[in-house]
Parts: sequence; structure tokens; C-alpha cells
Amino acid sequence: MNQNSQFSGSADRSDTRPILIVPYMWIGDFVRNHTVVRVLKERWPNRPVDLLTTSLCAPLVDYMPGVRQGIVWDLPRGRLAVGRQFGLAKLLRERNYGTALVLPRTWKAAIAPALAGIPERVGFVGEFRFGLLNRWRWGEKKLPRFIDKNAALAQPDGAPLPPEWPVPQLRVPAEDIVRWRQANGLGAGAAVALAPGSVGVSKRWTYYPEAARLLVERGLEVWVVGGPAEKGLAQEIVAAGGPDVRDLTGTDLRNGVLAMAAAGVAISNDSGLMHIAAALGTPTMGIFGPTSPYLWAPLNGLAATVVQDKSVLSCQPCQSTICRMNDHRCMRDIAASEVVAIAQRVLSEAGARAET
Repeated sequence: MNQNSQFSGSADRSDTRPILIVPYMWIGDFVRNHTVVRVLKERWPNRPVDLLTTSLCAPLVDYMPGVRQGIVWDLPRGRLAVGRQFGLAKLLRERNYGTALVLPRTWKAAIAPALAGIPERVGFVGEFRFGLLNRWRWGEKKLPRFIDKNAALAQPDGAPLPPEWPVPQLRVPAEDIVRWRQANGLGAGAAVALAPGSVGVSKRWTYYPEAARLLVERGLEVWVVGGPAEKGLAQEIVAAGGPDVRDLTGTDLRNGVLAMAAAGVAISNDSGLMHIAAALGTPTMGIFGPTSPYLWAPLNGLAATVVQDKSVLSCQPCQSTICRMNDHRCMRDIAASEVVAIAQRVLSEAGARAET
């Protein structure tokens, strides 16, 4: 159930000052950030909400209800880039923001809002940001999940966490999906989208080629979705599955959004594309090994959470990007035939719902 009326009794409709959100810029985290947008819009229905974004994540903003615009500004990860910070501050100052929510707890994330003179700069205590933020929040380490830490900043200070947060939403017009299918020479039937990539090799399930072959044998079309880093994986999957497997990897995240919106079911590692597919409402299967579904699965809910169940591994979840114990059994023990069987069930259930 979505928590859609958390502030309905105390919404402030008189405040119209724009709000800036400085989010985490990983794709999955950026999608999760839409929950923060929704909480803010319930609390202040008439305050425009903008998102600072990188060029990579910028296409997501176009599909987020309640977001006025994205402020595209690429800052390097490994250095301060003072000139870029001052340039961003000038841009922010011109937009007259009344409030900035700084979700990352880094010092660098708070510089531009402070230089821009945004009156209210909200964030958790961290990295000696005294003077950069002026609406301090405490108790971040006591909050159980990543989404709790972020969305709590959109609530009044000291407010209890709700039983459920509003889920992220991405909305793609149906006509955009039709045009995308036509541009890529794809039919109108249901396809299975595979997202074999992730940040961290330990989160990657390695049996996608075999799964693609089995799906094609069952008469299904298969798409491989991802960025340039997944091109090699896509070629392996296409080689295993044959001509009914399409490599749709590329440099534009918008292509990934449209592919996930068009798919009948998505099968993904714990990755940004998993969060995109779930936020779009596409039935999504998330394959989890070293990470915890409780902590990192989408709030939207998954059609299936796939984990190994042959034995309990003492190291799981380790949250590590590289497996150092048990030879990656948390992922190796998940068979391709098991995943394909679940995908067929999910497709069947989705088809039955569409007919009712």
C-alpha cells in the first residue's frame, strides 16, 4: 500500500518557494530519490521541486511525476573542482531556491547550495559540514534503510517514520514505447528484458547466457539491456541465445528506461535497472546474493526475489563488491532453469491480470 496522505492534514499550500534536492547520483539511488520528491509534494503541494543530476541520470527526470526540472551539472567524483562548484552555485542562485535537501553526507555535496546562499540547507551531520548546512539533522545511523535516511530529511525534524513510504514512480507515455519499438525493429509481443550488469562483480549472476537460451527455446523474445560496460556480456548472451536475443545496450539511459517499460518481465541483478523496471511497474525479478533484499530491493515490490536456497551461507549478506568466501556460491547456486521457470510464471500471472 502506498502511503499517499502522510501530510494531507497539515499540508502547507501557502509556501511556493522552490526546493532543490541534491541526491545520490548512482542510478538506483536516483530512482529511489523519487520517494523524497513525493513526500515533499505531500508536505508542500505548491512548492516546485528540482533535482540536481548528472548527465547520466538526467533522462530519468523526464519520467518522474512532481519534478519541475533537472539541473544537469557534472562534478568530478575524485576532486573538489572549485571552479565547477562556483559555476553551479551561480546557477542555483539564479533559481531562488528556498530550501535545499542535501542527501549525501559528504562535504562536497553541500558546497554549492551554501555558496548559492539557499536559506534552508537540510542534511545530516557528517564530514565537518558546519557552516555549509544550517538545518542539521541527527540520528542517521539509527535509521535502518537507505530510503529511511533520505526520505526522513523531507519530513519535519523529529517526525516518526511512516509505516510505509510512497514508492518511486516512473511514467513513460504509451506512444513513446510504440515509437521506441518501431525504431528498434521490435515486435509488439511480450519480451523478457535481461539486465546482467551491476556495480560490483559479486552482484552479477553469471548464468544469463544459459537463461537466454532456455527462454528462446520456450518461444520468448529476449532483450539484453545495459550500458557500454555490459556490451561484452550482451555479446555472450546473444551468442548463446541466437537471433531471438537482441543486444539493446548503449550509452543513453533513456534507451534502458524505454526497454524496461516495454518489456513483459525484467530479470535483473541488484542494480539501477532493477529499480527503474520496478518503478515503471514492469514485473521485475531481482537476483540477490551478497546484498540484502530488505535493505536494497525497490520499495515498489518485486514480482520475485530470487536468492539461493540450497543452504544457509554464514557470509550472506556480506555487502562486499568482490566475493572472498565460499566461491560466490550465493549466486552460483541459483540455476538458470529456476530463474526461467519463475519468469514464465511471472509472465503468465501478468497476462492473466491484463485479461481481467
